[in-house]
Amino acid sequence: MSALTPWQLRSAFRAGTRTPAPTGGLAPGFAQTNIAILPAALADDFEAFLHANPGSCPMLARSRPGDPSLTALGGDIDIRHDLPRYRVFRDGQVAAEPERIDDIWRDDLVTFAVGCSLSFEADLVAAGVELRCHGEGVTCSAFDSALPLVGAGPFRGSLVVTMRAVRADQVERAAEITRRHPEAHGGPVHIGDPAEIGVDPGRPVDGIGLTDIRPGEVAMFWACGVSMERALRTAAPDLAITHAPGHMLITDRPAAATTAVAQP
Repeated sequence: MSALTPWQLRSAFRAGTRTPAPTGGLAPGFAQTNIAILPAALADDFEAFLHANPGSCPMLARSRPGDPSLTALGGDIDIRHDLPRYRVFRDGQVAAEPERIDDIWRDDLVTFAVGCSLSFEADLVAAGVELRCHGEGVTCSAFDSALPLVGAGPFRGSLVVTMRAVRADQVERAAEITRRHPEAHGGPVHIGDPAEIGVDPGRPVDGIGLTDIRPGEVAMFWACGVSMERALRTAAPDLAITHAPGHMLITDRPAAATTAVAQP
């Protein structure tokens, strides 16, 4: 488990002195966020999509056009190089996964920070809930589901969910704890048979994460911010940028105290 602060981690990503890897298990107690960056012409429709789907896409911050800072989540944040890795989309297709986006930054780009379930994992572990997917460089798996989202403008799609294997006797505790984190997707959307929500356990998003369910464990599913990536791909702007899978923005905000804000 890393003892580094959010600022130290962002500084290491910015300087390129830390090998890019999923941010699960880093800076426990601090909120991690999904990131979506898109042209200002689509920003209002995208915000409407987030507000229409607060479980999967709890909006925590929105920047001004062309402003790479997110001061409400960390005074020094520069979104162009403070994540370990990014995913760049051109016309809805993945074009690159760079470690910095300085060279493609534009004055019309707006950044959205959306809550992430990695933020509540530290609380689960502190309460004694065993999570095999919790640890530095490890992440839970995500899956496409058959649950529809509410569309807005060109943004639409189906819910993406994260799955965690939880001991059967700890399921209720895990559900209760995560319900206290609406800014990080809140309580589970489904517990038990993945087929009931159209999830194929053999097809995790991007092929990453822990997917096995061992004897005595139960599959628990939470809404996932990858849902907004799917919506971005459907809208297919000429340029859009997200975090690479599992490579989140680590903020200075306590995990239990995140609220939606816009840049002043």
